[in-house]
Parts: sequence; structure tokens; C-alpha cells
Amino acid sequence: MEAILTLIGENLAKKGVRFVYLGPAPECRDCKMRNVCLTLEAGKMYEVKEVRDKTHECKIHEGKAKVVKVEKIPVEAVLPAKISVEGSVIRYHSEECPDMTCPYYDKCHSLALKDGAKYKISRIKKDVKCPDGKSMKLVLLE
Repeated sequence: MEAILTLIGENLAKKGVRFVYLGPAPECRDCKMRNVCLTLEAGKMYEVKEVRDKTHECKIHEGKAKVVKVEKIPVEAVLPAKISVEGSVIRYHSEECPDMTCPYYDKCHSLALKDGAKYKISRIKKDVKCPDGKSMKLVLLE
């Protein structure tokens, strides 16, 4: 995967931290660092691979923003087994689930995935024991 330089809040700037980039804030519009900072794709998940010493003032992060190298990474998701075929392209829809205490709830309702968008299943990780009795699989989506 290709490493990308960007800026993130110094509290998050630690190797191995994963985050979903939600897009630019209104405060970014007039920032002199926007060409470096706004290099990521909204709604995608990234992992910090390297933290540099350089910091910059930032209106949206507590403290300052640090220069980091990140890589876009696949997103873990729980999907119905019947559509979980490695290499296939699916249209994602979050699962209906009233049990917010389920250990897989965040994988069935990921902030990094957009309902109705197409994703490729790059790998099937394992079967998931769904408390609702559904046949589900934990997969990686790109």
C-alpha cells in the first residue's frame, strides 16, 4: 500500500493508531496547511505508519497537528455468510440489529462504510456467532 503524508492531532499521532477520515471541517477552508492535511479520502480507514517531529497550529485539534505517514487499510465488517465470497464486489448495507452490547455491533455498523456503496471483499477472516442466530462472517472490505 502507498504511504500518504497528512496531519492529525498530536494526541492521535501514534504509530499503529487507526482512524476513519470523515472529511474536512469548515475551519480547514482557509488553513495554509490544507494541501498537506486534506490528502485523505472521506469515509476511508487509515493507520498511522510513521510519526514525524514537525508540528503545525490547527484550529480543529486540541494542541497542534503532527505530520504523519498513513496507509489506507481495509475495513473489518460483519456480513451475511451468503454474500461473503472472497474477491466479490458487494453493495454494503449495515445489518439491522437491536443488540448494541453485541461484540460485533461496530463491525455490523461501521462508520468507515457507506450504506449502498460498493466494496470488494478482500478476505474472509472467520465465522461470527451472531446472537440473533444469523449466519455471518467477519470480512475485510476495500
